[in-house]
Amino acid sequence: MNNERILINKLKSFENINSNLLNIVLALFGTLLLAISSKIQVPFWPVPMTMQTFVIFLIGMTYGIRLSFATVALYLFEGAAGLPVFASGGGIAYLTGPTAGYLYGMLFASIVISYFANLGFSKTYFKATISLLIGSIIIFSIGIIYLGSIIGYQKAIAVGLLPFIPSELFKIALAVSLIPTIQKIIKK
Repeated sequence: MNNERILINKLKSFENINSNLLNIVLALFGTLLLAISSKIQVPFWPVPMTMQTFVIFLIGMTYGIRLSFATVALYLFEGAAGLPVFASGGGIAYLTGPTAGYLYGMLFASIVISYFANLGFSKTYFKATISLLIGSIIIFSIGIIYLGSIIGYQKAIAVGLLPFIPSELFKIALAVSLIPTIQKIIKK
C-alpha cells in the first residue's frame, strides 16, 4: 500500500515500524473508530447525529486510497459477519436494508476523499471543504438512491437527506478545522 500520504507516517515515532504491520493496525483502528462513532448519538437539530461520516472524513483525508478502501471494506465485512459495528448491531441485513446505500456510499466516499487528499486537498481549508462536500454528496446520493428504491424518492429525500444536512455541515466544518491544521503542525 502507498504510504506516502498517510498522516501517521509523517510522525517521527512511527518511522521505523513495518509498513504492513502499521497498515493492519491502522485499518483495525479505523474500523474500531467507525464502530464507536456509529454508536454515539450526539443531540443535534433536527435529528440526533452519529459521527460515522466524520470518521470517514478523517480516514479519507489521512489514509492513502488503498488503506481507506481496505479500512471501510473491512468495517462492512465485520458488520456483515455479525459483529455489532453498525448503529443498531450487525449482520448481513444491514447491507441489504434501508440504510445499506449510506454504508456503501461511505466506502466510495472514503476512496474519493483519499484521492483528493493525494492531490493536496487535505492541506488547505478551502480544498478540504470541497473534498468533504463531494464525499458527503457521494454518501447521500448512494443512500438516497438505494433508500428511494425501497420507500420512494420524495420520502427518501424527506427522511434520509434533509434532516441530516445541518449535522453533516457541522461534521465537515469540524474535519476541515482539524486536518489541515494538523498537516501544518506536522510539516513544521
